[in-house]
Amino acid sequence: MTRLNLILMAAVLASGIYMVRSAYEARRLFTELDRSQTEARRLDADYQKLLADRQAQATNLRVEQVARERLKMRPITPAITFNPEAPAQGASAPRTAGASP
Repeated sequence: MTRLNLILMAAVLASGIYMVRSAYEARRLFTELDRSQTEARRLDADYQKLLADRQAQATNLRVEQVARERLKMRPITPAITFNPEAPAQGASAPRTAGASP
């Protein structure tokens, strides 16, 4: 009878230890899940902010401003256009390679 009591006591003790360990593991996993969800919400907010910034940077006015300021571009006018197909003004015929002036 004492042997059976010892076996049952060991089983109850092992069961208790297992329950404490599983409860601890469940709490740890829940905390990790909560942190991951918080991080996911933060990353989603950052992503939405970046999309809004990209959209704001891609407006026609912004692109034109950057082209003028950083790239030193200017609007096209007929006075500064060049048409390679049109004959040059003042030249009678196009020059060919090897021809003397």
